[in-house]
Amino acid sequence: MIGLLNTLAVFATGFLVRPFGALVFGRLGDLIGRKYAFLMTLLIMGGATTAIGLVPTYEQIGILAPLIVLVLRLLQGLALGGEYGGAATYVAEHAPDGRRGFYTSFIQTTATLGLFVSLAVILAVRLSMSPEAFNAWGWRIPFLLSSVLLVLSAWMRVRLQESPLFQQLKAQGKTSQAPIRETLRNWKLVLLALLGATAGQAVVWYTGQFYSLVYLQNTLKVDFVTANTIVAVALALGTPFFIVFGHLSDRIGRKPIMMAGNLIAALTYYPLYQLMHQYAANPAMLTFLVWIQVIYVTMVYGPIAAFLVETFPGKIRYTALSLPYHLGNGWFGGLTPYISASLVASTGNIYAGVWYPTAVALITFLVGTFFLKETNVISIWQETHPGEVTAD
Repeated sequence: MIGLLNTLAVFATGFLVRPFGALVFGRLGDLIGRKYAFLMTLLIMGGATTAIGLVPTYEQIGILAPLIVLVLRLLQGLALGGEYGGAATYVAEHAPDGRRGFYTSFIQTTATLGLFVSLAVILAVRLSMSPEAFNAWGWRIPFLLSSVLLVLSAWMRVRLQESPLFQQLKAQGKTSQAPIRETLRNWKLVLLALLGATAGQAVVWYTGQFYSLVYLQNTLKVDFVTANTIVAVALALGTPFFIVFGHLSDRIGRKPIMMAGNLIAALTYYPLYQLMHQYAANPAMLTFLVWIQVIYVTMVYGPIAAFLVETFPGKIRYTALSLPYHLGNGWFGGLTPYISASLVASTGNIYAGVWYPTAVALITFLVGTFFLKETNVISIWQETHPGEVTAD
């Protein structure tokens, strides 16, 4: 258990710096342009990921090896702090009013699809060699393969045009000269977005897609290949529902779907993990139980990009939406596997790991239900054309 906690602690370091990356790259995105900041985050994040596969071993350079990995994780976290805000803002500012949930829901699929692809690559590499070879050097291959995606993604982003809404704001002199300061002046709105939306979304996301895997491997002792296959299949089957709930949020609102996802998750996590323990020897049933958790993820995550974009004004949108998103996903969500595993270790109760996500999801449900305003009726295009609505 100590080894697991140490691994999860290193994993968590990249999440802790995400809010700082949100401010740094959000500011660039609001000052210079969405495309420029969007490209920088990709190069830093992709470069750091590839570099992890090149780090010498502890036997070769001693304590420098884990320190280099730690620095690279911090660089990943900083870049990711600006990545999501750039993607959400860029896509939303191309989307017509009335279809924003649908368009941005495709962004929401990418994190889950990325996890699915990474699990598939890891499984393929692992099955192609002995466990000893994988532990010795095979683990590097997925990191090195990410360089191919980095080159392809960089080429695609260089060819992108700047957001039309940002171009109009800039031409009209309506962009902010101090987006961080203006964002912090709106601290009440940032705090509301955090506690009423992103904190719960984050713990539901990391419980369904990361802690479930930790639970399978370390509590239920499901073997490496089977556990990763279970989660990969559940992710593949659940991913289309991001688009379903994103589209539905255009019709009935973002808030009802997100709040329902938080409440259902809070009420059912404990019995779900009891059932996972009961069916520990049944991979099909375990896949179904993890898939249910992925559906919760799609409910809270599918509409969140559109909600955040509509919550904050265009002149500070990149910075303002990135901050509560990464406070939620970096601190509340990113720490979920570590906190949950620590609760299990300290109490001896194998179900204690769900206490934390249950509590946070319930807080978000209560804050969001009573204090959040519905945003799907907002026209972000009115900022550049006052009095006009450019809905689809």
